[in-house]
Amino acid sequence: MNKVFASAQAALAGVVKDGQLMAVGGFGLCGIPEALIDALRDSQVKGLTVISNNAGVDGFGLGKLLETRQIKKMISSYVGENKEFERQYLAGELALEFTPQGTLAEKLRAGGAGIPAFFTKTGVGTLVAEGKELREFDGENYVMERALMPDVSLVKAHVADKSGNLRFRLTARNFNPAVAMAGKLCIVEVEEIVEVGELAPDEIHLPGIYVHRIVLNASPEKRIEKRTVTASTQQGA
Repeated sequence: MNKVFASAQAALAGVVKDGQLMAVGGFGLCGIPEALIDALRDSQVKGLTVISNNAGVDGFGLGKLLETRQIKKMISSYVGENKEFERQYLAGELALEFTPQGTLAEKLRAGGAGIPAFFTKTGVGTLVAEGKELREFDGENYVMERALMPDVSLVKAHVADKSGNLRFRLTARNFNPAVAMAGKLCIVEVEEIVEVGELAPDEIHLPGIYVHRIVLNASPEKRIEKRTVTASTQQGA
């Protein structure tokens, strides 16, 4: 089955709708589906609840969707460098469900595995546990966390074959496999598409059964979130 679509806009057509629960892969700006985010912005869907570790930076990544006010709620673990994210939250314009990073990863993993909920010690005794079920195991308190099963997942991988088998590149793997597995429908953006059989079995990080649509973006910008360099101690070096 050929899952390749001609463009990011075509891959989103008939799939994204107002008010959806959506998950987007990436960590900071590493491993984000740039073309799919741009296409989502251009689709003008609104009222989205977006699951992602954070919301990019001002003017790039999911920051673009904050600027256009298409996101009504973020489920994330980090606000970070995004001033607009912070401003909207503090002004009461954006709902935010803060989730510890490991818990967020497990909520997505559980969703992909069909596990509706799990118990964790993380967050017990803090605001994270407010309104959630607590249970004692072996003399220790645990908080129940519900799994995340988004309507649509937007994912970045390095290579896909036409059946959707994926290979990720280095740290750009991050949240992407869990996001892909959790989504009811998964759209993946890749830098290279190969024929079925060209990826050796041991090269495949995520099987194509989790992938529904593929779009090629051969030249993503891959912007660096923050670059820090050390001044040379030698003149003219």
